[in-house]
Amino acid sequence: MKTTTVILDKKQLAHKMRRISYQIYEANVNEEEIIIAGIKENGYTFAKKLKRIVEKISPIKVTLCAVVIDKKSPASPITTSILAESYTDKSLVLVDDVLHSGTTLIYAVRHFLKVPLKQFKTAVLVDRNHKKYPVKADYKGISLSTSINENVAVIFQTGKDRAILE
Repeated sequence: MKTTTVILDKKQLAHKMRRISYQIYEANVNEEEIIIAGIKENGYTFAKKLKRIVEKISPIKVTLCAVVIDKKSPASPITTSILAESYTDKSLVLVDDVLHSGTTLIYAVRHFLKVPLKQFKTAVLVDRNHKKYPVKADYKGISLSTSINENVAVIFQTGKDRAILE
């Protein structure tokens, strides 16, 4: 039988997102606009939540960008919901829900490095510490050492957001 453990409940997740939002604001205090790019699906949901919080706590205009990457074939072309000119010479935060092996994040980082950026940071809610690539999250909600057989999932459901270990 498969057991699940709640790692972060709704209140804890909200706290982590607020803290990450303040870190983003502090790192971009002199910026008028930043880009928050979320990796589809959950990373983009997380990015939308960060956008709302950053805009609430700061005067910074946040442009949201959806990043579409084939997680089974990450070397395939990556698409974004905004044109490269929209994030050129801007501060960009690349967001995903869970940093597992680092594969998705490193290929997404590579995509954004094709244009000059003012600043580039990464944010995740859960860092699993099982990296295959030398990639790190600049902002993270929680670091978690898990066995390779365990799965971490962030579930965004209205009123029932949570992170679980399966």
